[in-house]
Amino acid sequence: MTLLPETARQIDALVAQAQADGHVPSLVLGVVRDGALAHLATAGEHPRPDVDLQYRLGSISKTMTATLIMQLRDAGRLAVDDPLERHLPGTGVGALTLRQLLAHASGMQREPEGDWWERAAGVDLTTLLAGITPDKIAYPPYTIYHYCNLAYGLLGGVLERLTGTPWADLLAERILTPLGLRRTTYAATEPFARGYVVHPWHDTLREEPRTDTGAMAPAGQLWSTIEDLGRWAAFLADPDPSVLAAETLTEMCSPVVISDHESWRHGHGLGLELFREGDRVYVGHGGSMPGYVASLAVHRPSRTAVVGFANSYGFRTGYLGALSRQLLTLVLDAEPAPVTPWRPAAAPPPAELAELAGRWWWMGTAIEVYADAAGDLHAGPVGAPNLRFVAEGTDRWRGRTGGQDGEILTVCRDAHGRAVALDIATFVYTRSPDQEP
Repeated sequence: MTLLPETARQIDALVAQAQADGHVPSLVLGVVRDGALAHLATAGEHPRPDVDLQYRLGSISKTMTATLIMQLRDAGRLAVDDPLERHLPGTGVGALTLRQLLAHASGMQREPEGDWWERAAGVDLTTLLAGITPDKIAYPPYTIYHYCNLAYGLLGGVLERLTGTPWADLLAERILTPLGLRRTTYAATEPFARGYVVHPWHDTLREEPRTDTGAMAPAGQLWSTIEDLGRWAAFLADPDPSVLAAETLTEMCSPVVISDHESWRHGHGLGLELFREGDRVYVGHGGSMPGYVASLAVHRPSRTAVVGFANSYGFRTGYLGALSRQLLTLVLDAEPAPVTPWRPAAAPPPAELAELAGRWWWMGTAIEVYADAAGDLHAGPVGAPNLRFVAEGTDRWRGRTGGQDGEILTVCRDAHGRAVALDIATFVYTRSPDQEP
């Protein structure tokens, strides 16, 4: 699904301006729609970007680490509220839960002990764990959002201890290979963009080290391309159930902590950042490593995303994450999803469902009920019955959307077997506003 020419022109202009103003050697952003790369915008010549050129993912690696944790949760190997001590005994912070670590709600300090881990050779898991002491907890859990790279080193340790498989091998087996992310790798693989710091006064480039971060790899090690990152964005919009259940991904996208209590524009779920832009919520993550920044922003309802890379440690002016979300908003505003046309039903619903259709009343307020072709009931305000109920047995239905998700709808019948009321979570609706429940 390609973009309209005017939308593409605006995106190309914004990307070109961002590269020029930001003094970025190489900048690439891709728009993903309905599971495919719909537009590629590039700027800069050092090197010239393309869909198969690797950059460093940085902390977007965390979204894959979190997915591995949730796969094990779904398989019954762990619970997200397990204390760390259950899986990595003796760390000194063992009372922290996996949920707190996933959501940056643990209160731990951000970095491990020692040299700046992103620029130094990484240590093994045993050495990393030896540096974890109780004084690493700077805040009581959940009292503050505090981003923590160290938490993801610990989560990688949990994965390795539970499975007996190194994080990189587990990632390849459970995510990269099933999703066809052939150019997402542990180490840089040609062709790849070298990463730089741009000198602030004379615009020369200093190439940055490409470190193996060892036990901290689950926090930011990976390399990828705009094509592969677009595939990962498509997965986060509409997951392959053989890799992760849709309801589990929705759980990961639910807020655990809010970072700005003034405007509620940013928070964190289980491994995914949440950004509120107007009435929309985008999920994704930012990433940075020496010489690189990356961005991932996904609007799940429309299956639209923007992904991006640059090979400099930040922009002179501007910010890649903000640019990605600006482009995503531009696409959604300019090209809303096409309206699905109404089509007549092939046949009326079965008599037992047809009997339930129509208006029902509670306390002088009407709702409307209809049955769809799949045999589900829909109920809600007249003209907009937006709640769906799935049959669980004779005259018993379970809510599966909105405010009645999980609640029970029971059909109440008189002595002649006629449906005379609907009991929805103890609120009893009758056929007439004058009828007592």
